[in-house]
Amino acid sequence: MKQPTARLRWERRTQTPLLVLAVAFGVAYAVPIVAPDAAASVHRLCTVTEWVVWGVFAADYLVRLGLSSQRWRFVRRHPLDLLAVLLPLVQPLRLLRVVATLLLVGRRARMAPQITLTTYVGGAVVGLLMFGSLAVLHVERDAPDGNIRTLGDAVWWSFTTMTTVGYGDHAPTTGMGRILAVGLMLSGIALLGVVTANIAAWFIARFERDTEAEQRQTELLEALTEEVRALREQVARLSATVPAPAAGAAAAAAAAAEEASVSAPRSGTP
Repeated sequence: MKQPTARLRWERRTQTPLLVLAVAFGVAYAVPIVAPDAAASVHRLCTVTEWVVWGVFAADYLVRLGLSSQRWRFVRRHPLDLLAVLLPLVQPLRLLRVVATLLLVGRRARMAPQITLTTYVGGAVVGLLMFGSLAVLHVERDAPDGNIRTLGDAVWWSFTTMTTVGYGDHAPTTGMGRILAVGLMLSGIALLGVVTANIAAWFIARFERDTEAEQRQTELLEALTEEVRALREQVARLSATVPAPAAGAAAAAAAAAEEASVSAPRSGTP
């Protein structure tokens, strides 16, 4: 029991620092794409930052694995974490490092109890929109037949693709760009489904609460009706039994009064 407790403590303590590093990774990934004419030292710093952040996430995975009492079970229950750690080693591309870091951040963010579903979906939309725009701009800007040349074009394309509108004014022409388009479309459909299901679940829960309240009120009214009916029956029974004793008492009182009236003159005679 000590090892799972230690692992949970580690995850709670490292959650905020890892999120901060993820933001630093996003900045390091965006700068070379947004400012391709920046100095070579800036590009090197961004590349080093990306790999350092990935290394920290990989070390975090190894620490969590070491603190787990059942390590094979931990590996089986966290396949995305393992994939995100091994993916950049198989093919050390910038885009794969983006995917790896997003997977790790998403896994850690879902552990936070204070993050609601709405916040998570909103963060996923913003993250996919930002990284999708940067990624497609990176692969399409220098394409011979490409029409996504600026960051504004890339953001507009990502937005229309995620919402499955697809105006067609901007479209990827390279293989990697089309793969990104497929991923954004599937992600947009999935997120739209999550939002729709969340709203539907909220309405259903609200209707169920209203129905339960109405049912409780109906049951209360039925209980009160039964109590009133029982009280009426009891009053009727009491009304049927009360006159007999009252008549007997009246008769006894009348007899006593008659005896008193008869004996009173006798006592007054000399």
